[in-house]
Amino acid sequence: MKISDIYNMDIYSDAGQYLGEVRDTIVDLESGEVSRILMEEWKSGDKAEIKKILQQKSVLFKNIKNIGDVVLVSATGIGKKATESAASPEVSDLADR
Repeated sequence: MKISDIYNMDIYSDAGQYLGEVRDTIVDLESGEVSRILMEEWKSGDKAEIKKILQQKSVLFKNIKNIGDVVLVSATGIGKKATESAASPEVSDLADR
């Protein structure tokens, strides 16, 4: 499957909650793997906006349970407190780029 195949797919939690649509992805160029899918396009270089997208409008790829007609995400990877996400080294590192 190509990354472009999942763009515009609906994203649902395994509890049946609609989360959004796949709008963008973050690829780890060193490993060649998708690390996150975003429910909002990454357009600006504004650090605050990027952190907001990463904290509230993205899903770690490792939390995806299945990709078929929709993207199914584990509910355990959703809804972490913003303070926990903000403290994440990955979020800070990505926002600084």
